[in-house]
Amino acid sequence: MASCNSKSTNQTGRQIFKILLINRRIKVSWVKAHAGNLVNERADQLAKEATQHGQTYSLNKLPKPHIKGLLRNSKLEEWQTSWKNGDTGRKIYNIMPSVSLRPTNWIREDVIFFSQHGPFPAYLKRFHLSDSDYCSCGGIDPALHYAMECIFTVSWHMTKPAPNFEQEWLKRVANNLVSRHKIRRIVKFISENGDLFRPP
Repeated sequence: MASCNSKSTNQTGRQIFKILLINRRIKVSWVKAHAGNLVNERADQLAKEATQHGQTYSLNKLPKPHIKGLLRNSKLEEWQTSWKNGDTGRKIYNIMPSVSLRPTNWIREDVIFFSQHGPFPAYLKRFHLSDSDYCSCGGIDPALHYAMECIFTVSWHMTKPAPNFEQEWLKRVANNLVSRHKIRRIVKFISENGDLFRPP
């Protein structure tokens, strides 16, 4: 907002910001320029006159909480775009597609299981630390194998979903503390008994 030479412009600006902060129903939106909108054309004319005949622009001082809120929302949008379009962490993205500042209360074992980056033969084979991506029980080794099929983790098995509901199953397990406790015990057991799961 341009200030000509008076305090009144600054006061008017502060009043406008207060009104916008108090009345959440009032929306400020972009309007296409030079599209025949009379009010917008008049605002454009006044802005040009202010730049030609007025003094330099002055920024009105906004309340710190308001500035923090604007910056937080801007950074969250940037983070969300980066998370959505990224190349890494896709297994976690499929479970948590939206970023949030709220803690997930996940611990190490949760991250290992849902990212499938851990002491699993299939993961170790990717880095040439194992010759096979099969579990020693004969089953193929994604992390889900241990939660549903492996004979060595039968104490913590959960019901196997239909193939087309696997992603929904993962989301439900991730959001259920009882299920996550089972996952944590499975991962801890595999970590402590790695040789048991590696094929001979």
